[in-house]
Amino acid sequence: MRPFLDWYRQREFRNDRPWLVFGKGPSFAKRTAVDLGQFYTLGLNHAVREQRVIVAHMIDLDVVDQCRDAIDANAEVVLLPWVPHVRNRAGPTNLGQLAVEHPTLRRLDAQDRLLWYNLCTSPQHRDGAEVVDVRYFSAEAALRLLAMAGAERIRSLGIDGGASYSTEFADLAETTLLANSRSTFDRQFEEIARIIMTTGIDYAPLDVESPIRVFVAATEAQLLAVKVLEFSIKKHASMSVEVSSLHQTGLEIPTPRDVANLPRTPFSFQRFLIPAVKGYHGRAIYLDSDMQVFKDIRELWTQPFNDSDLLTVREPVESGRHPQFSVMLLDCEALQWNVADIVAGLDARRFTYEQLMQDMCVAKRIGTTIDPAWNSLEHYAAGKTALVHYTDMPTQPWVFSGNPLGYLWVRDLLEAVDTGFLSIDFVRDHVARGFVRPSLLYQLEHRLDDGLLLPKAARALDDGFVAPYQSLPSGKRTGLRRVAAWLRAAVRRTYQRTPLFALERKLRERLSR
Repeated sequence: MRPFLDWYRQREFRNDRPWLVFGKGPSFAKRTAVDLGQFYTLGLNHAVREQRVIVAHMIDLDVVDQCRDAIDANAEVVLLPWVPHVRNRAGPTNLGQLAVEHPTLRRLDAQDRLLWYNLCTSPQHRDGAEVVDVRYFSAEAALRLLAMAGAERIRSLGIDGGASYSTEFADLAETTLLANSRSTFDRQFEEIARIIMTTGIDYAPLDVESPIRVFVAATEAQLLAVKVLEFSIKKHASMSVEVSSLHQTGLEIPTPRDVANLPRTPFSFQRFLIPAVKGYHGRAIYLDSDMQVFKDIRELWTQPFNDSDLLTVREPVESGRHPQFSVMLLDCEALQWNVADIVAGLDARRFTYEQLMQDMCVAKRIGTTIDPAWNSLEHYAAGKTALVHYTDMPTQPWVFSGNPLGYLWVRDLLEAVDTGFLSIDFVRDHVARGFVRPSLLYQLEHRLDDGLLLPKAARALDDGFVAPYQSLPSGKRTGLRRVAAWLRAAVRRTYQRTPLFALERKLRERLSR
């Protein structure tokens, strides 16, 4: 038997052909509509029972027994941990012994069709192969192994989340479905997002348009905010994402002749460039730059249009607000926008500035079906909020240290720098150019996520700082409110350093599994 990575390198797989990983989820049924000859194939667990694959990956020895006949017919090689699981727990016996004692594994070993790797949960590891981290489900091991081997593009069918199998595996629902005590397959998406972030693989479900394309309205002065937004998106995204700042498209936006129709910000009209940038094809997400994401943006990307050309966030009735159009999912084929024609429409008075920006009158069919959690204005509720929108420009965390939610934004900035996604020199450059507040560097250097806890000397660094488009607010907090906010932040930070907080975090994690 050979380590998987050694076998992979010896086979010399080419990156001009992607890998297709099969799971047992509902989209497995779509494989019959796909030309599988354009993929290298890997099946997870019982997938080999229904589909011929190059690699059949199994963590549990039970699956080998259940699929022994199909393995001979449908798998070129079988891949197992050095210590396979038995009934979802690390077993007592390694492959060295099993290749002697277990009839199917003995035959596979004799045929040079048995591969192995070290699984992080195994009680013993064999020299000669790296340890592969798996937290929830076997798809994580497959993606990590392929990424470690050098695969660049990976697609999947049947890795769907939820709590059901494809009909081909209905007979297994009572025996193997979520048998590891997880409540949903969605938990694997957290780890898939981490794999994409750390390895750079291009991964997406085969039945979903990919990559997710996110376009952000911005100018050069907002690029730090854009980069933190991009990090927050990718940190949670269970498929590959491309984030583009619209001011870097190179496309020109005409200036309206009437002063009353001038854009209220330098980037107000940028959103109308998106269909053209996408070649009037497929989907696109539009976001403002003053945002931060906390959930998987795939949830937004896969919303059904249901005959709409554009989807935006559903405003709660009690808010009394018009749809905001700061978060949008666009059907770029249906929206044949040309920004020059739109500006010409303003000049010809076919519509007003308010009708254009507040009613999005250039879209024929607008659906207000996106959950309000995807545009939470200056509010955050852990586990519920999908996107925070820092709408108050003078108090945005990169220009004002006293934003009560600033610790969330700076926390992602710190993590982006720690992981190498963003360099601290990039931040220094933006401080030097007057784009962001100087005290932000102090927070990075002292690893202080909460700007409300900045010492007086650090806050003084921002004296005289003027944000690019608006000075810091005249309506700053009163002294009493600032003290109250500081006390809340201090209590929160102190509590987070206690053993009680660590215990609470472990309990929450255990209950959520």
